[in-house]
Amino acid sequence: MPAPVAFRALPGLPEVEPGADLPRLIRTALRAADIELQPRDVLVVAQKIISKAEGRQRRLAEVTPSPAAIELAMTVRKDPRFVELVLAESSAVVRAVPDILITRHRSGFVMANAGIDRSNLPNAEDTVLLLPLDCDASAQALRAAFAPIDVGVIVSDSFGRPWRQGTVNVALGVAGFPAMLDQRGTVDRHGRVMQTTQIALGDAVAAGAGLVMGETTEGTPVVHVRGLDFSAPLTDGQSLVRATAEDLFR
Repeated sequence: MPAPVAFRALPGLPEVEPGADLPRLIRTALRAADIELQPRDVLVVAQKIISKAEGRQRRLAEVTPSPAAIELAMTVRKDPRFVELVLAESSAVVRAVPDILITRHRSGFVMANAGIDRSNLPNAEDTVLLLPLDCDASAQALRAAFAPIDVGVIVSDSFGRPWRQGTVNVALGVAGFPAMLDQRGTVDRHGRVMQTTQIALGDAVAAGAGLVMGETTEGTPVVHVRGLDFSAPLTDGQSLVRATAEDLFR
């Protein structure tokens, strides 16, 4: 019987400001929760506090929309300045209809508004938050800050999914953890060789952490996870992004 996996949200983190020392804040929250980090623990960290610490906030008042952004804004019925930021963060527009703008983020994620968000921000009418410049690099930097303890780090965000209602937490950046569990070539209980099975382990852990992290007023953007299996090769968040050439719905 596999050991149980424990997810525990860390309460008490303050509002994160640009330049904040996230490792120090997380260590303080761990001590307050009476948790001593152990090798192979995982920290799931909400993208929002990573972006805040990295200074990825933008004021709409300082954005000048391009003609392309103004034209697209008329279609999607959004602020042209907001659309300008979305286009700057994107490599392609996937879908643009009234009230909906889906793009391919420069990191490969296909998501609404290039991941740009206003929730849980002061002055949200004028301030928006962009994704980190490199979610895997952000995860790796946070992991390094906890050395020599060998922990995994997942940078998570809530995602909508095609043909499914609602959102679920997924892994945008991963360090020190097998984000993808490739079971191709193994056999099932009846000896059949698995041909295509790949388990998005990073997304599964992020989704589990989302259950205790919350999305609104909880104020617990970091989740400590213990009991996960690290036996697969380590892979980063980019291993979870399907290549454009494999997109069957383009």
